[in-house]
Amino acid sequence: MTQKTALLRPDGLVHSPAFTHIAVVPPGATTIYIGGQNAVDSDGQLIGAGDIAAQTQRTMHNLRIALAAAGATVHDLVMLTICVVDGVDLTQAYPVAAAALEGATPPVVVMRVAGLAVPGALVEVSAVAAVTS
Repeated sequence: MTQKTALLRPDGLVHSPAFTHIAVVPPGATTIYIGGQNAVDSDGQLIGAGDIAAQTQRTMHNLRIALAAAGATVHDLVMLTICVVDGVDLTQAYPVAAAALEGATPPVVVMRVAGLAVPGALVEVSAVAAVTS
């Protein structure tokens, strides 16, 4: 029987329906590391200039493409790091990101940053996923 990744919410830590605190990857799983994805199309053009919701949607779309290329889905995520430009209204981004995660609740880090490498980008996501056979 194949073990699955365990996502844990231990007693004594805040309970959030949006994320877990711990991901335990079983032996033999394939680990997938996804570098920073932002709201650019396949030609490198920024999508949704000035619109955090539109940029979040494209960013999550790009994340899902990267996951699929490695044989994974959002349900295989074991760590999600989200960088947003300081001053961005996260309440506009959160529902879009949550919908794209389809109920997956990996451990998440959200950071506010002064800026991102792509001019005009408001959000960038990197991730770790694990796939079991």
